[in-house]
Amino acid sequence: MKNKILIKNASELVTCSGFKAKHGSEMSDLHVINDGAVIVEDGVIKAVGTTEEILNKYKEAEYSVIDAGGKAVLPGFVDSHTHLVFGGYRAEEFSWRLRGDKYMDIMKRGGGIASSVKSTREASKQELMEAGLKRLNSMLSFGVTTVEGKSGYGLDFETEIKQLEVAKELNDAHPVDVVRTFMGAHAVPQEYKGREDEYIDFIIESVLPNVADKKLAEFCDVFCEDNVFSIEQSRKLLSKAKEIGLALKIHADEIVQLGGAELAVELGAVSADHLLQASDEGIKAMAESSVVATLLPCTAFSLKESYARGREMIDSGCAVGLATDFNPGSCFTESIPLVFALACIQMNLSIEEAITALTINGAAAVNRAEEIGSIDIGKKADIIILEFPSYKFIPYHVGVSTVEKVIKNGELVFDKEKGGLVC
Repeated sequence: MKNKILIKNASELVTCSGFKAKHGSEMSDLHVINDGAVIVEDGVIKAVGTTEEILNKYKEAEYSVIDAGGKAVLPGFVDSHTHLVFGGYRAEEFSWRLRGDKYMDIMKRGGGIASSVKSTREASKQELMEAGLKRLNSMLSFGVTTVEGKSGYGLDFETEIKQLEVAKELNDAHPVDVVRTFMGAHAVPQEYKGREDEYIDFIIESVLPNVADKKLAEFCDVFCEDNVFSIEQSRKLLSKAKEIGLALKIHADEIVQLGGAELAVELGAVSADHLLQASDEGIKAMAESSVVATLLPCTAFSLKESYARGREMIDSGCAVGLATDFNPGSCFTESIPLVFALACIQMNLSIEEAITALTINGAAAVNRAEEIGSIDIGKKADIIILEFPSYKFIPYHVGVSTVEKVIKNGELVFDKEKGGLVC
């Protein structure tokens, strides 16, 4: 019976059907099947339809049956922007921000990313691995079946490689798929202060070739921001990364309007992320391109910043994604329910748009829309079952996970009724 599963009687089977990112008004169409059913064989979705249609074609006795009566069924969530592997924590820094200190001011006095760099450089691979497994367990409980994880807390050769190697080992050891992104240009390390161009050259000449040769990452990312890396420096790094076969992401227009969104379109990046200060021109350019505008509302919430213009982006025709930005400093949360609530309440996305942003568009933001992100025949069986009869309960139960079961690659790996992780 292994790898042969029948899910039947779903009050709502939310398929999010599609094989590429959805733009603008397309994001509202979830392709919901009432009283839905799914057949899974060998980790792959074989059939989708109403329960009546499926039971007329397949023999129930040949499958492990999950009765989803009174429950909604959705694709697994894709958290397409996190900083998963890091050492140490920054709880004290969080208290500084609560009293009004600005993030860039904290960075200037040795806090921020620099603090995590020190802790991550000092951490062993085993320590990073143990912490990473706990974080993945938590993400899985929220319905995340694929997560992107960046390096960027090493800012030297050894630690950047260490982070990516740990991320690879986490991918091999845990049911959640970990998509790896090299982000050596996350900040300027202390030893290169005032020599930012030299640091970019160091990454290009010394670290990037090793990352590519060892296939440690699929993506290259850069923090394109005032007082971090300029448009010109970001273009130089990302162009070289693209030349050697890495796909591109970019931390764009988070704190000031620098033109990162436009750069993402120019270079054919898979996603542009943050975008709190994206210009009208940048939004228009993204809408006319394949770039996924990945928004991170929990970061704006934690930093007490204005939210990205998600409503305007969708109305302009952008393909919008959502992600947690889980990291030790500016957004220490893996809470998908909080992302949903903030996206709907503060950014004026509809519930349907938010679901699209965390499923098929999230998959597109990690170059996997043809494999995951929807309940379609031929895709991986990454499926979640809620405790409630409708997807509308996700943001309604504010900040609380409504996920009861998680199926990953056709295997039941999380069951709240059985105490959680079952893999």
